[in-house]
Amino acid sequence: MTYDLERLRGARVLVAGAGVSGRATIAPLSHLGAHVTVTDRNADALARCAELGADTVELDRLLEDNSSLRDFAVVVTSPGFPPSAPLLSRAAGAALPIWGDIELSWRIDRAEIYGPARRWLVVTGTNGKTTTTTMLHAILEAAGIPSAACGNIGLPVLDVLRRSEPRADVLAVELSSFQLHWAPSVRPDAGVILNIAEDHLDWHGGIENYIEAKLRALTGTVGVLGLDDPIAGSLRDRSRAVFTVGFTLGYPDAGELGISGDVLVDRAFADSAVLASVDDVTPPGPAGLSDALAAAALARAIDVPESAVHDGLLRHRVGPHRAAPVGVVDQVHYIDDSKATNPHAARSSLLAHDRVVWIAGGLLKGARVDDLVVEVAPRLSAVVLLGRDAGEIADALTRHAPEVPVVLVDTRDDGAMTSELAGEARGQAGPRRVAVPGADAPTAMRVAVQEAAALARPGEAVLLAPAAASLDMFADYAQRGRSFVAAVEELRRGGTER
Repeated sequence: MTYDLERLRGARVLVAGAGVSGRATIAPLSHLGAHVTVTDRNADALARCAELGADTVELDRLLEDNSSLRDFAVVVTSPGFPPSAPLLSRAAGAALPIWGDIELSWRIDRAEIYGPARRWLVVTGTNGKTTTTTMLHAILEAAGIPSAACGNIGLPVLDVLRRSEPRADVLAVELSSFQLHWAPSVRPDAGVILNIAEDHLDWHGGIENYIEAKLRALTGTVGVLGLDDPIAGSLRDRSRAVFTVGFTLGYPDAGELGISGDVLVDRAFADSAVLASVDDVTPPGPAGLSDALAAAALARAIDVPESAVHDGLLRHRVGPHRAAPVGVVDQVHYIDDSKATNPHAARSSLLAHDRVVWIAGGLLKGARVDDLVVEVAPRLSAVVLLGRDAGEIADALTRHAPEVPVVLVDTRDDGAMTSELAGEARGQAGPRRVAVPGADAPTAMRVAVQEAAALARPGEAVLLAPAAASLDMFADYAQRGRSFVAAVEELRRGGTER
């Protein structure tokens, strides 16, 4: 079977997007005999693609000509392009095949272009994908299985496939809903949906389309569902996997993984196998345990022994900006969870603390925060907001937690500085604005941390869990997290570290 790759030989292929995933397609497409053209609005990124041997065309220039796509055989799109993007809408109207970079990766792997096909273990969900994927990779390494963590986690799948030394026989593939939408052919050995909450609804055009994209992880041999999540737990009847199991933080029924006392137990792939102790799991707490159970389920689906699950989870350490402790200043704990880019992720982080000053804001991407505010309001000592959609979060706090002090860090040029003291802000009914007109993102974060520090009492936590994406102010969530860490370090130098 050629997986429709023969059509690429001698044909022109258009790659939409000159970022990491787009660049990764150039060499494999050229290897298949295609003539590659990359389009983007970023001139520097296009120049990098030209250095790799691709033709390039600026996106707006390409769109000026209604007949510009007629000479292309396939469009390979980066995940950032939604179906409604003018380029892809035009390609669909011209009946051009549209493949995502993951779809191309799957076809190339199945065709054994770079050696025998790999085993794919796919991780998706609104939150916890990266932690689960790194846990899974740690388990595979503990089992002595040549493997790689790739996909949305940072390393393109195509780069892993092309690498002969060391060769990865099993891929722990983190996939976003964007990537899954453009990858209809993928049939993993095992795939998991961790959870589903409102996120990227602007990209998908609604929650049902978002769910449909996630369901593409459950089209292979084994499907795994997070049973404690209301939406994911309801999808068993919609799974297209040959065999579907679940995981829960409670005691597992037959066909499930879960927790019995203080140990993780597998009753899906064994009668009742003890996998690890609760204390072996990092990060601790419900979210970390759920991710560990999901990773264990994927590993057990390909017959990884219990001992390797235990050893892998014991060795695993959480990555940066994922509920990472930053330090303690004047008896206040500072936590960086910049990776909490939607309300569902922020919820897990907020519920881990009894009393917290919450730093939030950014791009909500169509998600609602009212339910989150209602649930966490009793834990909120104060809230500091910044970013484009800060006002929406402030409105929700006014509706559902009017007693919680709220500070809005306003970078607009028409903002008006107030002279109220942070201590006087406690108990106020509405938000207090702190104007820093025209400030860059790191400066705004520094002001937010200073405001939070003034509002926090000894024993409380100051938690960066934005519940929103970062691209309104920062290059990505990592830069946002680094700005928080730098602001805390500056605070520490002026305070007393305990």
